Amino acid sequence: MSSDLKWFKSSYSGDQGGNCVEVAVGWTKSSYSVDQGECVEVAACVHSVHVRDSKDTTIPSLSVSPDAWDAFLRRVK
Repeated sequence: MSSDLKWFKSSYSGDQGGNCVEVAVGWTKSSYSVDQGECVEVAACVHSVHVRDSKDTTIPSLSVSPDAWDAFLRRVK
């Protein structure tokens, strides 16, 4: 699996620098993905798990609670 960080600047941060907050989300590509772009990527955070199509990396397509994600993984195994 590969992982990369995507940084997001706070919407309250100004353009002048200084008091800015940025958050990093580490995206992990599914080990079942192929090289032609048919990929699912997941980023696990404290309060949610984000899922996206690797062809559209602008925003997560789906966000669920960690408990819901765990239940999903147990079900598909």
